Amino acid sequence: MASRIEDYALLSDLHTGALIGRDGSIDWLCFPRFDSPAVFTALLGTADHGRWLMAPTHAEAAVSHRSYRGSSFVLETLWETPEGSARITDFMPVGDRRASIVRRIEGLGGSIEFGQVITVRPGYGKVLPWVRRVTETDGTEAIVAVAGPDALVLRGDKLPHAVGRQHSGSFTVRAGERVEQELTWYPSHRPVPTAIDIELALEQTCAYWEAWAARYNQDGKYADLVERSLLVLRALTHEDTGGIVAAPTTSLPEDFGGARNWDYRFCWLRDAALTLEAMLTHGYADEALKWRDWLLRAVAGDPEDLQIMYGLSGERDLAEAELTHLPGYEGALPVRIGNGAVGQYQADVVGEVLVALEKLRLAGGHEDHFSWPLQQAMLGFIEKHLAAKDHGIWEMRGDLLHFTHSRVMMWAAFDCAVRAVRNHGLAGPVERWEEIREQLHAEIMEHGFNKELNTFTQTYGGTATDASLLVIPQVGFVPYGSPEMLGTVAALEKELVDEHGLILRYQTATGLDGLAPGEHPFLACSFWLVEQYAHTGRRADAFALMDTLVGLANDVGLLSEEYDMVQGRMAGNFPQAFSHLALVRAADALHGTENLSLSDEPIDTNTMPIAILQS
Repeated sequence: MASRIEDYALLSDLHTGALIGRDGSIDWLCFPRFDSPAVFTALLGTADHGRWLMAPTHAEAAVSHRSYRGSSFVLETLWETPEGSARITDFMPVGDRRASIVRRIEGLGGSIEFGQVITVRPGYGKVLPWVRRVTETDGTEAIVAVAGPDALVLRGDKLPHAVGRQHSGSFTVRAGERVEQELTWYPSHRPVPTAIDIELALEQTCAYWEAWAARYNQDGKYADLVERSLLVLRALTHEDTGGIVAAPTTSLPEDFGGARNWDYRFCWLRDAALTLEAMLTHGYADEALKWRDWLLRAVAGDPEDLQIMYGLSGERDLAEAELTHLPGYEGALPVRIGNGAVGQYQADVVGEVLVALEKLRLAGGHEDHFSWPLQQAMLGFIEKHLAAKDHGIWEMRGDLLHFTHSRVMMWAAFDCAVRAVRNHGLAGPVERWEEIREQLHAEIMEHGFNKELNTFTQTYGGTATDASLLVIPQVGFVPYGSPEMLGTVAALEKELVDEHGLILRYQTATGLDGLAPGEHPFLACSFWLVEQYAHTGRRADAFALMDTLVGLANDVGLLSEEYDMVQGRMAGNFPQAFSHLALVRAADALHGTENLSLSDEPIDTNTMPIAILQS
C-alpha cells in the first residue's frame, strides 16, 4: 500500500517530478516529462507496479527526520538506529536536461544495514521491461532496462541483483562511507548516456535553487511558507516551455474510495494566470514573461478552439482514458490519464487570463504585435458566447448553467479591456466593451444576487452558495467590505464552512456536478476566505484560519488539493499548485496588516507595489 499523501516529498528537475515517501520509497515518477507515462506507479497500485525503495533493513526500528537542503528540492533524510546513523540525499539534477534521479547514502556514525528494492515498470506499471546487467568501458557494472521507446540505466555502488521480477539487495554503510546510485532515463534508440559527476551535479542543483530563491526578499510571519510555495510553483513549471502543471500526479482521490480522481499533469490557463500574478508580485519577472509566451503559443489560432487547459508544450489532445490494470490509491477508482474537462466551456477562463495580463501591463510589460491582438480575439470569443451557459470553475460534469463566478470573470475581462484602451492607449472598440461590461454588471446583480438572502449565489436564480464567490471582490466587481460581499460571506459561513473554519467548494449533495457526493474542504478556497477576512478588518479570524491552514502543510511545506479534517490527512493531487498560489495571496493580504491595530483600515493588496519588469 502507498503511503499517506502527506508522507511524500517532491523532487523536481523542472521537466518532471518524483514523489518519495518517508519510508524511503520513490512511488511515483514519470520520465522524461510530468505528463509522460510513469515508470514508478506504486502510488496508484502496489510495489509490483514500480518503485525504488532505499531504507534501513530494520526500518521499523529506525527513526527518520527529513528536510530540504536550504531553499532547494534536494531532500535529506536522517536515519538513526541503535547501531548507527546515516543520511540519504535524494535529488534530480537541474540544468543539464538529463532525466535522472540520484540517491546518496552517507554513514554518519556506527553502521546501518540498508536494503534496496527497485522495480522498473514503464507504461504506468503495465510493461515488464527487458533487463540486463552490462559491463561498461571502465569495467564497472550497470543495469539497463528497455521497453519500447523507454530505456533506463542504473549505475553506482552496491547495485542490487535480480530476484524474480525485481532487483533487490542489502549493504552496510559505516561512518565515513558513501554509497551512490543514479537512475537515468533515455530514449531506447539512443546509446546509453555516460555517467555524471554526482558531486558536481549536486552542487549545481543546490546552486540553482538557492539563486532562484534569493530573489525573494519578503519578511513577515509566513515568509518561509511563501518562499516554499513559490519554489513549488517553479518546480512545477517546465524549464523549456514555461507551462505549469496543476500537480505532478494523477488520480489521488478527493474522496477516499470514491470516483473523484483526475489527472492534473496539464496546464490550466487559470492556474497559469494566477501563477503569473504571484511571480510578478514577488519579483519573478522572467517567469511571468515566459508564461505569457507559453500562453500566446498555446491559444494561438481560431478563438473558437480555445481550451481551458493544454499540455506542457501547448498540446490540445488530452483525451481521458482509464487505466484498468491499476487498483487505485487505497482502492479509489477509476485511475485516469488525460482529462475529459479539456473540451468543456468554462466562461471564466478568458477573464482570468486578461486580469493576469493587465497585471503584466501595470508592471511595465509591453504588448506586442501578437499579445494584444490575441487578447482582442479572446474578447471577441466571449462576446460571441455572451449568453452561453458553461461548466463553471469546478468543471461540473452535470448540466450547463449560468454560474455567477463565470459571469463575474467575463465582466472582469471587459473591465480590463476598457482600461487597456483608456489608461494604456491600446486600440479597441472601447465604447462597445464598456456597454457589455455594464450589461454584465446589471445582469449579475439581477440574477446572481439574491436580495432576500442577501448573498451572491452559485448560479443564476439559485439559492445555494459557492466558494468561488470569494473571487468577486478580488477582481473589483464589488469591494471586499460591500454589503453584498459581507452578506455572501455570512451565507458561506453558514452553508459551507465547517467546524474547523475550512470551506467546501460547494455542496456536492445537490448533484449539480454530475458525480456522487463527497469531498473535503478545498484548501485554495479556505485561503481565499483568509484574504476576505484580512480585507474587512477581521484580522483575528484571518490569522486564526491562516494558522490552521499552514499547519496542514506537511513536514517539508507541501500542500495537497484538499484536507480531510476528520481523519487528519491530505486528499487530492499533490503537491497542488492552486493551493500554494492561494497561500501566497493570503499571506500577501495579511502581510501589510501585521503591525496595524485592530482599529486600522485593512490594506488592499491590489495597491501593493509590483516588481517593475525590464523591457
